[in-house]
Amino acid sequence: MTLTQGIWQQIFAFDHYGELLALVRNSLVAGAALGLVGGLVGVFVIMRDLPFAVHGISELSFAGASAALLLGANVVAGSIVGSLVAAGAIGLLGARARDRNSVIGVIMPFGLGLGVLFLALYKGRAANKFGLLTGQIVAVDTPQMSWLLGTSTVVLVALAVMWRPLVFASADAEVAEARGVPVRGLSFAFMIVLGLAVALSVQIVGALLVLTLVVTPAAAAARVTASPVLLPVLSAVFAVASIEGGILLALGSTIPISPYVTTISFGIYLVCRRFGGKRARTVEVGVQADMKA
Repeated sequence: MTLTQGIWQQIFAFDHYGELLALVRNSLVAGAALGLVGGLVGVFVIMRDLPFAVHGISELSFAGASAALLLGANVVAGSIVGSLVAAGAIGLLGARARDRNSVIGVIMPFGLGLGVLFLALYKGRAANKFGLLTGQIVAVDTPQMSWLLGTSTVVLVALAVMWRPLVFASADAEVAEARGVPVRGLSFAFMIVLGLAVALSVQIVGALLVLTLVVTPAAAAARVTASPVLLPVLSAVFAVASIEGGILLALGSTIPISPYVTTISFGIYLVCRRFGGKRARTVEVGVQADMKA
């Protein structure tokens, strides 16, 4: 066996695939729910220019999960607590974009440093440490799934309640405020929702690559449509496809799930960017032809 063949078999191993597939039923259900959450929240992350905030929240989510691992507590709960602390701090201290970026720049290294400290003190299985950075949804158990689905439901209900005013405030905050929309309150509420979504996404791809679920699907969808209806639908579909495809490809291999999810998500983005570029050029040519006529 050559080195290339050995690497390939590590990445894609489908021996006893049918038997292994029955073991990840919980993971597939949880992945669909979390993909829906990430895809819908990502629409507002793009509209409100918050990708940097997502990364900052993920670092404190990592710290919370690491602390829970060290203390023997529920890792999902620890991740959620860390995310909410970061989201609340960013929402309260960073009302303006410039201030927000400064706050995030302070929070990110602090959260990462705490997480590294807690993992260094943890003497348990190395796989548990690695999973916080790269994700391990293939091993979702029933208690963890309950936390994931319960928190996903909270996020989806919150988004349903504030969707229309949040779209208005995200598109034009000044006009929305003049019309009586509570822009500041909505902004803080969304940061809390974003914190919960990031905490859930950390369970799939880990703290280092959380942007691939909360940003990339929405960015891909935005390349091919500006429809307020089609945009969130495509974003959610892309996120779910990335997660479910990642789980199915990672099953049986020795590679963490995150490379599969990120590769699928990035591939979707490249296709949408290519298609969106062609569509934009077609529209531009049509407009120029109309002007000449």
